[in-house]
Amino acid sequence: MALTPLNPATIAAPFGRYAHGIAVPAGWRIAMTSGQLPLAADGSVPADARAQAALCFENCAAILAEAGMGPDDVIRIAAYVTDRAHMPDYMAARDAWLGPRDVLPASTLLIVTGFTRPEFFVEVEVTAARPDGTGP
Repeated sequence: MALTPLNPATIAAPFGRYAHGIAVPAGWRIAMTSGQLPLAADGSVPADARAQAALCFENCAAILAEAGMGPDDVIRIAAYVTDRAHMPDYMAARDAWLGPRDVLPASTLLIVTGFTRPEFFVEVEVTAARPDGTGP
């Protein structure tokens, strides 16, 4: 059994490259990340929103790898940006990270007033699912 996208014909189509919902079959493992800020291991922060979003997704991928999962296993993304002007850069980084796939994740994007440090423009958290018995 596989993941099932939930896009009812009775509501408007998704606004972007995502599914309204995802059904996860019984017996699958779930992994969730905390919100990841655009902070590199050396403490540096990229200057622009696209590079920040890409780093957030790289950090999420590293966490998922600990669970034997990766971007292909993502079923939900929640993202936060500090300005509508950052949305196109965030979406470009998200779409590049997701790559081509048959089932798109559910997704939420919020505009927020800020994060713990003023140089942060983006924060991302993901949820992933994989059949039990695969990965660690």
